[in-house]
Amino acid sequence: MRVTVKLFGAVREAAGAKELAVELPEGATLGDLRDLLAAEHPILDAFGERLAVSRNLEIARLDSVARDGDEVAFLPPVSGGAGTCSLSSRPLDPAEVAARVAGPGMGGVVSFVGAVRDHARGRRIRHLEYEAYPGMAEREMERIAAEAAGRWPGVRVAIAHREGHLEIGEIAVVVVAAAPHRAEAFEACRFAIDTLKQSVPIWKKEVAADGEYWVDERP
Repeated sequence: MRVTVKLFGAVREAAGAKELAVELPEGATLGDLRDLLAAEHPILDAFGERLAVSRNLEIARLDSVARDGDEVAFLPPVSGGAGTCSLSSRPLDPAEVAARVAGPGMGGVVSFVGAVRDHARGRRIRHLEYEAYPGMAEREMERIAAEAAGRWPGVRVAIAHREGHLEIGEIAVVVVAAAPHRAEAFEACRFAIDTLKQSVPIWKKEVAADGEYWVDERP
């Protein structure tokens, strides 16, 4: 059987390919697939348990049996469309993102806007590059928005994130939480940005004056 493997961030860079077509024997697991690829690309082993795996846009276990035609992705740790969440290669407009969730019944609207700064980790930054897993990234952002709505009834959350090349000062992410009252809006906005940084498959490369590196790429 044949599966399609997608690679991102530091793994993609080390392997020198965004996508691979791999032949597997019947009954092979995703763990078997990882071992097969690691023999040629040791970076997969270097990440250890921090390398997540997804199948057909859903997080999966390594002991899951692969099926013919599967789309499998190996996801290094993250940096941190339809509905209220989106991924874009164009500049973000915080007002447009807020308009997705604001309304007459929303007395509190809290926004977080993350911009590219010129220094990080003691280095002078020239620009950033973001790489995402389209489809899965939007789905995970929508899941975060839905979880926030479940935790704080009446809350609506919108998230927009950039991908590609970003210069200093450009907006990388916008998170907006709207609620009937301000307390829930503040809590939901903080929850959304903190969770996004942990779970959404978007990777950040910092291009500094003294070199470039993927954030969280070092095992």
